[in-house]
Parts: sequence; structure tokens; C-alpha cells
Amino acid sequence: MKFNLFWLCIAGLLLPLSLQAQLEMPAASPFCKIEQKVGLTDVSIAYSRPSMNGRKIMGALVPYGEMWRTGANASTKLSFSDDVKLNGHEVPAGTYALYTIPGESEWTIILHKNTNHWGTGGANYKQEEDLLRFQVIAETLPVTMETFTIEIGDLKTESAKIWLLWERTGVPIDLQVEVDKRVMAQIDRILNGPTAGTYYQMANYYYTQQKDDKQALEWVNKAIEGGDRYWVWTLKARLHARLGDYENAIAASQKAMQLAEGNNPDYVRINKELIAQWKEEQD
Repeated sequence: MKFNLFWLCIAGLLLPLSLQAQLEMPAASPFCKIEQKVGLTDVSIAYSRPSMNGRKIMGALVPYGEMWRTGANASTKLSFSDDVKLNGHEVPAGTYALYTIPGESEWTIILHKNTNHWGTGGANYKQEEDLLRFQVIAETLPVTMETFTIEIGDLKTESAKIWLLWERTGVPIDLQVEVDKRVMAQIDRILNGPTAGTYYQMANYYYTQQKDDKQALEWVNKAIEGGDRYWVWTLKARLHARLGDYENAIAASQKAMQLAEGNNPDYVRINKELIAQWKEEQD
């Protein structure tokens, strides 16, 4: 009994610590992620949002002339699925840390390639890891923004604005994306007809769904015109076999084996097995 009472006492002491470790509290600067399609480009921004809470922000909590993490906690992340331009500056597709140097009328915008820093990174920050820096003019907002906000607005076909908003300050960053060239490239591809890969995909779909094998064979031959690929020849062999043409099926499988040799031993084995099967069926 004394032993049991001892462990009950220990458990009673540990229980408050366990509850404390599991306690979830609201974040002072909640995390936020926004995603927006601009033209054909996916743009996302991940950041933490501090609030004024009665404090003076610009020139005080956020000093002028000093680098700011542009949010709270970990560095703010900007991601682009395609190459874009920010205020006319080329930005390759990827993810970057967003830093700023606020000023009374002009802000410096910094895109940094190291996204692992907590905040600005302190002594670990290396300016040579910047992708670019440029200046923008700050604007005075007609209303007070209690909580720091980043939003993507002024959406047009090939542009938008990324706004940094807090207190009575708004900082616009021009975002330009490429749409016309990408659309015209798609149109050219369509007008020029399917690619070899598309012909193969269509033929393979017809084969697996047991549709028109003769049509699938026409498409697979078109795919072969675009380049010899062992997987395409294997599909051609299977189509010939299903049409009862074992002679051409075996010849196509032999071609597939030749192309797969040294590249894909699985296809060599598969075609050997197919050839053996079809020779038996011929007999």
C-alpha cells in the first residue's frame, strides 16, 4: 500500500507539469499564408502578423533606417511559381525571404535567397545572399491598420500589387507576370499538332481502355516518328499482338529490347517474356 501511495503522489506532482506542457495559447503574432493566382503564376506569401496594441509603430517599434523582418517571428516568405518582375526587376521562380528598410517616405525592399533565418538573421545575415534591393515610395493610408497585413490587390491580366500595410503606412510593390508569351506558346503547340509524347499518351489510353486498337496503332507510329523510345515500341508490339499480327509484334518487341539494353533491364525482361508468349501463340 505504501508503494502504491508513493507512486500516486509522484503522479500527482507530474500531472500539472504534463498539463502545462500541453497547454496551447494564442500566438501574439499569428501565422498567415495567402495564395493568389496572378495571370498564370501562383504567388504565395507566408508571414506572421503583429498588432499595434496601443504602440507607435513606424519610426518607433519599426525604426526608420534599420532592416525589418517585415512581420514577426521567422522571416516572411515570398514564393513565385514562374519568373516574375518586381518593380521591373527580374525575379526567377522560387521562394525568397522578404526584408525591408523602412523610411519616412521611401522604403528599401530586399529579396534574400537565404530563407532559413529567424527574423533578419542578425550576424548570420549576408548581404551577398540578397537577390536584389530596390526602393519604393510609401503612401499614407486613409485608415489605421491595427494588424500588419500583406495583401495582393489591383489584379490585372499581367500585373498586381503586393501591399505592405500597417498603422497609417502602405507600401506598394509592383508585380509583373508573363502571360502573353505563355499563351501564344500554347496556341503554337496546339496549331502544330500533338507532340510525340501526346501521341503516345493517347495511344496508351486507347490500349489500356481497350478502345480502337487500329487508331491507337496510328498514334503510336506517329509517336515513333518523333523519336525511338523503348516504351513506345513496347506499346506498338502489344497493339500488333492484340490485332493478331504476331510477326510485327515480335519485331517491335525486339526493337524495344535493343533500345532498352543498358537503359532499363525491366523492359528487356518484359519484352523477352512477350516474345516467348507470342511465339507460343503463333505455334
